[in-house]
Amino acid sequence: MEYKIASHIAEMKPSAIREIFKVLADPKVIALSAGEPDAASLPKEEMAEIGAEIFANEAAAALQYGMTEGYQPLRDLTKKRMREKYNIGTDDDELIITTGGQQTISLFTQTMIDKGDTIICEGPSFIGALNAFRSFGANLKSVPMDDEGMRMDKLEEVLATTERVKFIYVIPTFQNPTGRTMSLERRRQLLELAKKYDVLILEDNPYFELRYEGEPVPTIKSMDTEGRVVYAGSYSKVLSPGMRIGYCIANKEIINRMVVCKQVSDVHTNLYFQMLVAKYLERFDLDAHIADMCKLHKEKRDAMLNACEKYFDKRVTYTHPNGGLFIWCELPEGYDSFKLCQLITEKKVACVPGNAFSVDESAVCNGFRMNFSKPSLEQIETACARIGEAMQEFLK
Repeated sequence: MEYKIASHIAEMKPSAIREIFKVLADPKVIALSAGEPDAASLPKEEMAEIGAEIFANEAAAALQYGMTEGYQPLRDLTKKRMREKYNIGTDDDELIITTGGQQTISLFTQTMIDKGDTIICEGPSFIGALNAFRSFGANLKSVPMDDEGMRMDKLEEVLATTERVKFIYVIPTFQNPTGRTMSLERRRQLLELAKKYDVLILEDNPYFELRYEGEPVPTIKSMDTEGRVVYAGSYSKVLSPGMRIGYCIANKEIINRMVVCKQVSDVHTNLYFQMLVAKYLERFDLDAHIADMCKLHKEKRDAMLNACEKYFDKRVTYTHPNGGLFIWCELPEGYDSFKLCQLITEKKVACVPGNAFSVDESAVCNGFRMNFSKPSLEQIETACARIGEAMQEFLK
């Protein structure tokens, strides 16, 4: 039988990262392709203690349906923490618990985008977001970055010459895939441009608490006085990726519409894990836990930067992120990182080629992404040595 797949889905390609996971079936392959924290940093003992108590005392509640908006204690605790600690959220805002930060991106796009509308994003940008935008028939426009993040001069050029722009998508802090952080001045300029051209901003901020050095930069949402910024947050990078607990803070009107979309998607996020996170926040010190995570991940980041300096061809540049999970490498202009990543795979190391993060996946990209949080210190050293060998062969 011939299946007539919807045109906007038929044109989509599987996530390059998920395809790379197939290579990882070989236990000898060192994965620098992940996007998750070190498993040793996850609070397993605390979660086990809380989980046992939930099933001993509140099993009926944990195993039943819940509210689409989310488990109320978790919503209240998240609102309180984000408002008091980071000045995120106003009296006109509301919060919904989502199934990971990815669902915030999907629900907001579903809420706002008609087929043919335009979304502006950083170039390069997060694969999951790009595919979510494509799945709803959006046109994508990318804006180049430098060490301070998205270039505002180029952004205004796109805004001034592009029709039907609905929102600008940014990952301003420890960006995926580059690890870069948008400067405070750029954040202010971004908000002013959004006001000038009357578009929304989707601020995706899953990594911002994983800071290893430097001073924190205020979120764009914390500077928003018009309800123009939609904030996507997540507990994935600080508690557990597998629990899939995210949240969105936005104007009540937007949240109400997203609730309707969620009701026809998954009804509500896993209630047991919502309860688990809420009770963790009540009982334990999340900030102290994050501080411990940062010590562990900083050691790995430093090890990878040292290994890059030691093994990589001097013509190859790479970012020096102050936090997050990723380092972005760039070959000299004209070289295709996809071909290099194929060669790296032959040496039993997995990286993600830059074209996977591009609006035009078929275009040649000279960048590739490496993750330092998942591999061990020994694996980081070995992997970078192998990548260095591949570079020498490839750059001949």
